[in-house]
Amino acid sequence: MHPIQVLAVTGGKGGVGKTSISVNLSLALAQLDKRVVLMDADLGLANVDILLGIKAQRTIADVLSGECELRDIMVASHGINVIPASSGVQSLVTMGPSQHAGIVHAFSELADELDVLVIDTAAGISDSVVSFVRAAQEVLVVVCDEPSSMTDAYALIKLLHRDCQLQDFRIVANMTRSPDEGKNMFNRFAGVAGRFLDVNLRYAGDIPYDETLRKAVQRQRPTLDAYPGSKAAGAYRRLAKEVSQWPVRTEATGQMEFFVERLVQGMS
Repeated sequence: MHPIQVLAVTGGKGGVGKTSISVNLSLALAQLDKRVVLMDADLGLANVDILLGIKAQRTIADVLSGECELRDIMVASHGINVIPASSGVQSLVTMGPSQHAGIVHAFSELADELDVLVIDTAAGISDSVVSFVRAAQEVLVVVCDEPSSMTDAYALIKLLHRDCQLQDFRIVANMTRSPDEGKNMFNRFAGVAGRFLDVNLRYAGDIPYDETLRKAVQRQRPTLDAYPGSKAAGAYRRLAKEVSQWPVRTEATGQMEFFVERLVQGMS
């Protein structure tokens, strides 16, 4: 099986721009000729479809109930395939054993059809978020320059380190006002984390504050598509290039099986 990169985008709290980064990073990776699947893993409040302006006829709920296969619900948009979540379906937040088996089967069939799986997690530190993050190979934590963002990101990393033994995290600074602000933000965050946690934090870059981000959301189009010449679009392309150069971890059972196995363990 060819190497598959599994990347979870998370942030510890809402409002940090996590979904915008997930969507635009996915598009930028596709522009690098990667076969990208973007999974909306916010099983309580789906919003990837809103940013892409798509209307999903079926969602992950239909796969878990056995009504269809995973590829049947995927929606092609802007060069990527999207796995829609199910807004407000509370039963999906706590999956049962049969649903676990459904997820294993679904992803196993998908393995040969993608190079990168980007998972847009829910906000917060719920069991669902922890399960998806611990199953990924790379964890991209989104922070912005406000105390609650830093505090919640720290709490998430602490929890994942303590309960799941995760040590490696990539940090992206969002909505920065200058080229130096993101790096300074990371240095402050890493300084605090380094004193209290035995984790490895790496700086993945920054996404500058850009008025086109708000305009793109209003138009229900990704920034990379609606405003390809914007500062933010350029930053997303740089981030995608950075991500594409990260080594893909290889497991004995293959990357997708490894992801699904850890995902199911985390949800059990």
